[in-house]
Amino acid sequence: MVKSAERTVRILETLAASPDRLSLSDLQRQTGFPRSSLHALMRTLVELKWVETDSAKAAFGIGPHALLTGTAYLDKDLALPYALETLDDLRDEIGHTVHFARRDGAHVLYLATREGRSAHRVIPRVGRRLPAHVTALGQAMLAQLTFDEVMSVLPDELVRFTPHTITDHMRLARELDDVRTRGWALECEQGTPGVQCVAVVVDYRIPATDAISCSMPANLDDSLVDKVIDAITRHTRKLTATLRREGIR
Repeated sequence: MVKSAERTVRILETLAASPDRLSLSDLQRQTGFPRSSLHALMRTLVELKWVETDSAKAAFGIGPHALLTGTAYLDKDLALPYALETLDDLRDEIGHTVHFARRDGAHVLYLATREGRSAHRVIPRVGRRLPAHVTALGQAMLAQLTFDEVMSVLPDELVRFTPHTITDHMRLARELDDVRTRGWALECEQGTPGVQCVAVVVDYRIPATDAISCSMPANLDDSLVDKVIDAITRHTRKLTATLRREGIR
């Protein structure tokens, strides 16, 4: 029973991470599960609408019930309504796209996004999960941990998204030291070409598990970046104070 549950979760995570639908052979190759047990699990997941398939039943993707579960998680998050108000206020002030996210092990999970007015933007979808080391959000939250904690969380190999991605653990550790000193994280084109991001943690938990970031064009003038850093720091501190006052942990 435990093995079936573990395999079910692994299948759903594999489908969620794929930009395209996957065939049974694709799933078998990526999960390593026996074809017979994989076929039985897929049939059950399709019947329960956790997975959907095409008319030929040759390819599979995430089904609608997975969305219902994700929505329930957001609905029950006590911090999220306050974070949404902060994103609205922050976006109105600076005009750029802003995000609220939570660290999930070695990854960052986007919980909310507010689009900016600029045409130069890349907007992660709510529910998108990215490696923490490639994002300002992730670097801000990893900086809440000790060196040993960071090393235990991160995988042995750090995936490269762009030529600017930090893939060396010791270089990342030095960057996290700078984040701790500054109080904010800044990455330029490490995750997406043409985009830089600044992030500040929402410090209502110890260590902080949430952060807010702003996505901007990589060529934005330094004086304007400084204004964004000031704004996101102010708004995040205000959100932190509100969550603490409300007793949200």
